[in-house]
Amino acid sequence: MRIRLGRWLAVAALLAAPWNLRAQTSARCDRECLSGLVDRYLDALVARDPSRLPVAPAVRFTENGQRLELGDGLWHTVTGKGPYRLDIADVDAGQAVLMGTIREAGVPTILVLRLGIADRKIGEVETLVIRNQSAAESLDRIGAPRRAWLTAVPDAERHTRNDLVRIANMYFSGIELNDGKGVYPFQETCARLENGSVTAGDPAAVLGPSAAGTSDRAPVSCRQQFESGMFHYVTRIRDRRFVAVDRERGIAFAFAFFDNAAGDARNITLRDGRRVVSGSSVPWTWQIAEAFKIDKGLIGPVESVLHPVPYGMGSGWSTWEEAMSSRPR
Repeated sequence: MRIRLGRWLAVAALLAAPWNLRAQTSARCDRECLSGLVDRYLDALVARDPSRLPVAPAVRFTENGQRLELGDGLWHTVTGKGPYRLDIADVDAGQAVLMGTIREAGVPTILVLRLGIADRKIGEVETLVIRNQSAAESLDRIGAPRRAWLTAVPDAERHTRNDLVRIANMYFSGIELNDGKGVYPFQETCARLENGSVTAGDPAAVLGPSAAGTSDRAPVSCRQQFESGMFHYVTRIRDRRFVAVDRERGIAFAFAFFDNAAGDARNITLRDGRRVVSGSSVPWTWQIAEAFKIDKGLIGPVESVLHPVPYGMGSGWSTWEEAMSSRPR
């Protein structure tokens, strides 16, 4: 009788709680849940059957910044999964991110997927389909993300959500204001993997000891690149949307656009006094997805995928004012 009474009191207390608290208790999607929904999305995508997904009635879907009906675009042409996959989970915000490879018409292709989850249903689907075969093949050869992406940060050393965004945003601002005189919060071991290639730091940190000392070694470190002023041709980094922040693993993930205005912006004076001409001769934009691993206030591994898009293009998830702003969100 006491057990039954205890259970009844527990149920009564839950029913008496505010509705939003009851909803959070019953519908919270933890890390395993978020990863499982990414699995379900990939399975449904390869089967070309969006009806397999638990979606909200007003689900919103974009592909490369264009709003489409769920089931359109890549859903017509995908032919399989690829071996490379980096998962990022933001349990507090209900956001799941995948940076990985797939097959489209049999060709290795990069896919970035963001799912916005509420009540264990998919309400938002944002995708980048980067049709760069050589970059996808390079990721497939790497095979798996660095261990650091999967390693939890000790409880006492975890940054707040705001601090993770603030530190990661210093990377974007360091490029946009690239005079070589900023504060660049990098670990000495920072290495950037960009479209499957190591573009800063030691490739051995990404590809393993066999890459050490080879011609594949990036010429400079992350900090040295920023201190050189070499990114001056990037005139604006806008629509900085930090859509997934994983405090447990110290990861901040963002979508952004790197504008290259061309013209006079191509004429660069590096910090050492050398004058160079760099960047495209016409205005254009990189659409980018980038993840930052942050530990003890410093950026370590960086991983990004990107492709060229029309100059000034928007994401489909921001107002025009937000899309033109360099303010992080």
